[in-house]
Amino acid sequence: MINSIFFMAKKSFIGFILFFVLFQVKSQETIKIPEKANKILFLGNSITYSGQYISYIETYLTLKYPEKKLEFINVGLPSETVSGLSEHNHAQGKFPRPDLKERLHRVLSKAKPDFVFANYGINDGIYLPFDNERFKKFKDGILWMHNEVAKSGAEIVHLTPPVYDGPNTAVYDNVMDIYSHWLLSKRYTDEWKIIDIHSPMKGQLQKERVQNPKFTFAPDGVHPNKEGHWVMAQQVLLSLGENTSAQFNSIEEAITEFENGKKALELIEKRQAINKDAWLSAIGHERTGMTEGMSLKEAQLKSKKLKKQLTMLLNQ
Repeated sequence: MINSIFFMAKKSFIGFILFFVLFQVKSQETIKIPEKANKILFLGNSITYSGQYISYIETYLTLKYPEKKLEFINVGLPSETVSGLSEHNHAQGKFPRPDLKERLHRVLSKAKPDFVFANYGINDGIYLPFDNERFKKFKDGILWMHNEVAKSGAEIVHLTPPVYDGPNTAVYDNVMDIYSHWLLSKRYTDEWKIIDIHSPMKGQLQKERVQNPKFTFAPDGVHPNKEGHWVMAQQVLLSLGENTSAQFNSIEEAITEFENGKKALELIEKRQAINKDAWLSAIGHERTGMTEGMSLKEAQLKSKKLKKQLTMLLNQ
C-alpha cells in the first residue's frame, strides 16, 4: 500500500515537471535568426550590460552549433530607458537616466547589426505606481526604437522586462505586468517578434517560494542573479527552438554534456567583458561613471585571440 502511494506521488511529481517543461516550451513563439545574419546585437539597460544572459545564450549556441559564425554584441547601458524619463534625484542627483534616443543612431551605424534583441521596461516606469502618461512615453519609445531598427535593415525582437522584486513589489511589478502585456499584444496587432521574459520569471519565482519564501532572482529587487539570467537566457533559447534547454536549471547543467563547456563559457564571458566596454566607448553615451573601454580595434584584436582559443577548444 505504502509503495503504491509512493509510486503514485512520484508519478504525479514527474507529471508536474513534464507539464512545467512543456508549458515553458509552448509559451514562447518560435523565432528564427536568419541564416545570413552575422551580427546579433543586444540593446538594454544595466541588466543587459551585466550580460550574463547574453553569454549564456552565446555559449549554448556556440557549443551546439560550432559551425555557425555569429557575433554577439552587447551595447546595454546601465540606467537607460526608452521613455526618456528619470527620477527627480536619480543616482543621488549625479546624472539623469540616459535616453536611448541619444545614441541609437550611432549604435546602428557603427555596429551595423543584422538582428537585434531589445530589453527595456524595468527602468521606464521609474519605480513609481502605474501612470498613463509614463506608460505612453514607454510605448512611444518602444515604437520609435522598433521603427528605427527596422529602417536600418535589421530585424528586432523585443523582450518583456524581467520580474521586479524590490520595495513595493506588488505595486511596481504590476506596472511591469502592464508593460509586458502591451508588448505581448504587439505580436497580434502588428506581428512583432516578442519573447516573454516577465511571466516565466514570475511563475518560477512563485514556484520556488512555495519551498523557500526568501528565494529571489534579484537580491536588490532589480538586477537578476545568475539564476535569473539563466531563466532569461532560457526563454530566448526556447524561442529560438532550443526546446531541450527547458530541462536545465542552470547554464552549468546545460553545458555539462560538452567536454569543454565550462572553459568555453569562461572564454566567452571574458570576450564579452572586453567588447562591451569597447563598444560603449566607441559609440559614445551620456551615462557618467562607466568604465572607459579600450579602443574597438584593440578589443577586436584581443577578442580574435580569445575566439581562436575557443575554436581550438571546440576542435579538441
